[in-house]
Amino acid sequence: MSIRLKRVYDKPTKADGRRVLVDRIWPRGLKKNEARIDQWLKEIAPSTALRKWFAHDPGKWREFKKRYSAELDDQREQVEQLARGAKKRTVTLLFGAKDTEHNNAVALKEYIERFY
Repeated sequence: MSIRLKRVYDKPTKADGRRVLVDRIWPRGLKKNEARIDQWLKEIAPSTALRKWFAHDPGKWREFKKRYSAELDDQREQVEQLARGAKKRTVTLLFGAKDTEHNNAVALKEYIERFY
């Protein structure tokens, strides 16, 4: 399985494979034609309530992952589809957050690698 992570603002490359945006809201200041996104899975992004609660606070990281994991349990079909795709070719999960270590794409990648 090959899942990579990348900020959506970073330059797209061929090594990215399938580029999947996993944020609920569109990244600020980015035009859709510049993003080169193959798929936007806003349904598997954290709920608005969870995103606002977390507010990218590293002190809430463990609890965020726990709560987000519970939300992902309810989105099994889409998560499984994403995991199957990553077994066939590289999938790059795109995110807008400045913090590259504490964001939903990191948590989603860990979730997929743990269960699939």
